[in-house]
Amino acid sequence: TLTLFPYTTLFRSLSAQDASWCAGHAPAPGRYAAKTRYRQQDAACTLTPTEDGFALDFAQAQWAVTPGQSAVLYDGEVCLGGGVITGQ
Repeated sequence: TLTLFPYTTLFRSLSAQDASWCAGHAPAPGRYAAKTRYRQQDAACTLTPTEDGFALDFAQAQWAVTPGQSAVLYDGEVCLGGGVITGQ
């Protein structure tokens, strides 16, 4: 399924599943940074585990939060892992 959103659409949160964590397990809930696009600046967010993946709530609204793309989580310069965006 292809989901299209106007370029100007901004989102404050996302949900993701099919997570893969570098440490082999999800990090503790809390404040981190995330990217939803490769060259995007890190965006401050709060991680919340869910039954089938995780949710991110962003401090500032983000563009290009697109189902099927990856959300990658960072703790400073350290990549923690990520998952496939399923919705907002």
